[in-house]
Amino acid sequence: MPLTTSFELEAFINYSRISSYLYLVPGYVIVTSSLRHHFVWQYNQISSSGGLKKQVKDSKPTAIHKSDPMVVVYTKKRDGTLEELGRTEVIMNSLDPAWIKKITVAYHFEIVQPLIFHVYDVDTKYYNLPVKTLKLNDQEFLGEGGCVLSEIVTKQGQSLTLDLHNRNGNKGLKNLGKLTVHAEETVASRNAIEVIFHCSRLENKDLFSKSDPFLRISRIVENGGSVPICKTEVVDNNLNPIWRPLCLTMQQFVSKDNPLVIECFDFNSSGNHVLIGKLQKSVADLEKLHKQKTGASFILPSSAQHGHEKVLKGQLFVDQFCEKQLYSFIDYVSSGFELNFMVAVDFTASNGNPRTPDSLHYIDPSGQFNAYQQAIMEVGEVIQFYDSDRRFPAWGFGGRTIDGTISHCFNLNGSASGVEVEGVQGIMAAYASALNHVALAGPTLFGQVINNAAEIAGQCLSYNSRKYFVLLIITDGVLTDLQETKDALVRASDLPLSILIVGVGGADFKQMEILDADNGCRLESSTGRVATRDIVQFVPMREVRGGQTSVVQALLQELPGQFLTYMRSRDIKPSAVNIARTSASHATI
Repeated sequence: MPLTTSFELEAFINYSRISSYLYLVPGYVIVTSSLRHHFVWQYNQISSSGGLKKQVKDSKPTAIHKSDPMVVVYTKKRDGTLEELGRTEVIMNSLDPAWIKKITVAYHFEIVQPLIFHVYDVDTKYYNLPVKTLKLNDQEFLGEGGCVLSEIVTKQGQSLTLDLHNRNGNKGLKNLGKLTVHAEETVASRNAIEVIFHCSRLENKDLFSKSDPFLRISRIVENGGSVPICKTEVVDNNLNPIWRPLCLTMQQFVSKDNPLVIECFDFNSSGNHVLIGKLQKSVADLEKLHKQKTGASFILPSSAQHGHEKVLKGQLFVDQFCEKQLYSFIDYVSSGFELNFMVAVDFTASNGNPRTPDSLHYIDPSGQFNAYQQAIMEVGEVIQFYDSDRRFPAWGFGGRTIDGTISHCFNLNGSASGVEVEGVQGIMAAYASALNHVALAGPTLFGQVINNAAEIAGQCLSYNSRKYFVLLIITDGVLTDLQETKDALVRASDLPLSILIVGVGGADFKQMEILDADNGCRLESSTGRVATRDIVQFVPMREVRGGQTSVVQALLQELPGQFLTYMRSRDIKPSAVNIARTSASHATI
């Protein structure tokens, strides 16, 4: 699921006029609200006579009237057009104007969200009109600033200072001022419960083996329907399964008394899972089951007699029930935790001759990206804001390097010692250069690339627990080393590492879907070890390229969840200072 959180924008301005200058002394207002992020603007202005002041038409020519500012907030769409998100109220002729109008913006991790702020001085004759009806062309434009939403939320303290400039982006000789944007995430509650379920005497639904059960938990909503909120892993061939700890947040279950539907299914690879039984319990009921050490019987709706439910022998038990606090993705990245980006590119011969237009590696002179370039740019542009130094390890695999050997993990920049490149453009340049010096070969092997990424993550883990690594693999082919790749992924599942795989071209990518493990079955190594967690997300580019969901959105949507699963499993907490500040803001409501 994509991470979606709300923001609110607020601002506070203090003005002082000394001689012919206006000084805006910073101030701030913090207001909290359920499931919302909040901005606090600190607006500092030092301008010359053309700054935030205007002549009042109904006064003497020498009379100076303080500006009556309003801010309009926009998001910039992919085509460059601006979409208005909202306007603050107008503060009239005041030395202490406080903008309290809230403007809600949804935060999505998986996309780049440019924000534009326009500051206007509203003409006095429009004071009594609703701000939404004001024609902006009739107001005096004072300046604009812009940033990307993720730039703000990744700053420690979540504050970012922007220079105000003219509409054409030219600051010129005038100092048009600065706009400091402060973002703060507040949530209704960080409360959560962790439970361990087990079942006994489940009914067998398979003919030649035992059922492969998993649980799905749904919340009952007002209209009587249900919304799935989480599920367990699949336990193979077992009628008395014990599942790993399951975490439910208050955002998921709403309240302890809200009814939940717990369904037990027999997993089938076809996707047609067979219902073993179901029951309805609230979180409070589950806590009672744990304390009393009793089980709850599953029921099965009967198709033979309408409305009749059959009580089954199978029961659900709660082995562990504990309440805890969960921190959000924003809690971590705003307190100094980083996502470090790495990329690996497929140089196997199945991509086609890079010099011919039908090759997947063809560099179009017109500047249109091929599939590899598109994937690098779209993923890199999102993740770069979560990486402070923006130095990215970049590899190729499956190519014949200058020394004549076929390498399954070579430095994309051609360097014998340094694997890192500068920024997303550095990756793009290294990729284009490598196509001129590396011959396409094969076969398609992931194992060495994954092991190298895991080695970097493992080395970092020994001295810095605030880094999480993201490896992007772009490939066109069928894996030759499927089991070796599984082994590498199972080993890497203990590390702060996620792997994003983009499939390009028309190959059969069923193997990649196995690695993705979205079917509920975690990967198993050749020695029988099961992956600690799911760290792979795969998307075939051809499936989403023409649709409304972009490749990068489909690819990145699970990443915050994988990050949180790792941090929570190791009880790694974000900065106490950052959390204390946010908690204190709750207390003001």
